[in-house]
Amino acid sequence: MEIAVFALFAFLAVISAIVVVSHRNPVYAVMSLVITLISLAVLFVLLGAPFIAAIQVLVYAGAILVLFLFVIMLLNVEEDAQRTRSGIFQKVTALISAALFTGILAGLFWRDTASQEVAPLTSQSISLESLAHRLFAAYLLPFEMIGLLLLAAVVAATVLAKPYSSRPRAEDP
Repeated sequence: MEIAVFALFAFLAVISAIVVVSHRNPVYAVMSLVITLISLAVLFVLLGAPFIAAIQVLVYAGAILVLFLFVIMLLNVEEDAQRTRSGIFQKVTALISAALFTGILAGLFWRDTASQEVAPLTSQSISLESLAHRLFAAYLLPFEMIGLLLLAAVVAATVLAKPYSSRPRAEDP
């Protein structure tokens, strides 16, 4: 049963991730990204990491993607504005990037991993207390910087979404 659930959600994650990068409508792409993240949360539960799964759903699918969807709808992106002609440079760059990614992935699969031993997970290494200590001690500055970056992105999107005539001018008192 566990293998069937894994196969179903792994397939769903891959298909929805392909839709994210291939769909022209940004709203559908964001909604597909929500499906991808929820599928990944189920895979985290199968791996024995329910806390990471809950954070995946609450933070990424629940907050950041809603923010993306809000910004996309606030900016009122039209489908015609997105249609651009892709030149030969973009196609060649995409092919080179795909070949490079495939080569790196193949190298990772064929690398000798039998000689590398991974320390087993203990209850101390995956506890909420050790995670909180690392997050608020060693990674406090990056954690706060990401929050400020998200705040700046929301403010910038709101300012950019306003019509030009309603923006305050420098000479206005």
